[in-house]
Amino acid sequence: MNTFTFHNPTRLIFGKGTLEQLRALVPQYGTNVLLVYGGGSIKRNGIYDHVIRLLQELNATVHELAGVEPNPRLTTVHRGVDICKKENIDVILAVGGGSVIDCVKAIAVGAKYDGDVWDIITRKAKVTGALPFGTVLTLAATGSEMNPSSVITNWETQEKHGWGSPHAYPQFSILDPEHTYTVPKDQTIYGIVDIMSHIFEQYFHRTPNAPVQDAFCEALLRTVIAAAPELLERPDSYELRETILYSGTLALNGMLSMGTRGDWATHNIEHAASAVYDIPHGGGLAILFPSWMEHVLDAGVDRFKQLAVNVFGIDSAGKADRETALEGIRALRAFWTLIGAPAKLADYGIGDDKLELMTDKAMVYGPFGNFQKLERGDVLAIYRNSL
Repeated sequence: MNTFTFHNPTRLIFGKGTLEQLRALVPQYGTNVLLVYGGGSIKRNGIYDHVIRLLQELNATVHELAGVEPNPRLTTVHRGVDICKKENIDVILAVGGGSVIDCVKAIAVGAKYDGDVWDIITRKAKVTGALPFGTVLTLAATGSEMNPSSVITNWETQEKHGWGSPHAYPQFSILDPEHTYTVPKDQTIYGIVDIMSHIFEQYFHRTPNAPVQDAFCEALLRTVIAAAPELLERPDSYELRETILYSGTLALNGMLSMGTRGDWATHNIEHAASAVYDIPHGGGLAILFPSWMEHVLDAGVDRFKQLAVNVFGIDSAGKADRETALEGIRALRAFWTLIGAPAKLADYGIGDDKLELMTDKAMVYGPFGNFQKLERGDVLAIYRNSL
């Protein structure tokens, strides 16, 4: 494996009733608070009232930024940055899913930057600092609660970019599985796909001698696959919500990729698609990941066979390695279809009229992917095969 240094400074607080710990956590950073959330579900399920009560007990001054989009937009980030600078915010609190947390990460670094935060997101400027922020997670999906990465969409230019900085780790993240009980079925499905996709991105590497990392990935995938269908039947099961919520954090907090370098091409391809069409990230990944697998299969048949056998239980006896590998990809497609994920771009009404545009946006930084480097023709072919 590769030489590595691992450091994750986020304090993870996991379990039933843990929201009460806001009383002790928030004052460590200040009491002039910017509360950021999404479309209002936290008001319907009571989490908002609970958070406000706890902040009031601290005599905190609370400013609010509501309406963060599922693909968080630069305009919303700008609003948050403006509030932070105008009101001299001490600490930001993200209450919601990964989109809210991603938005807060950009607000936090933008509040400490004199220019437009889009400069940072597009790699034209470096992060020099960030306001402290914490999270109260309400959706199992992105892992943003315990990593330094974020994805922001500039809808005006139809660009969507991932970025990251050591300054963008949350100071703390509170994860209570009960907060995910009321997540709609479609969002639960997208979250499951996103979790699995994060694991796949790290599983498809070319680093020699990484049996521990591979075993972690495979065990986590098997766990999610076993729990997901049952969770969709019993969405108020604490045990199943707990399993999926913890899996989402482990899938992208850096532990799976210690000593290896994952691929991440499919995420880049999906970002370009949802920048143009504003489709759900998890839905786009469900469509595009199997297509990427089929496209790069011959560059790593052994790795795909390993996935098929160790995760999906494909019997390889008497079969060519490539046949076993293809069965594994088909098993993934079948599983995502079983739980209700989309299978084709056409499921979102997407045809071939903007494939060139999507490809251009995916290629903005040139060829990409670490398992197999993708050129423009590769990306276009993956989109076409996903129609």
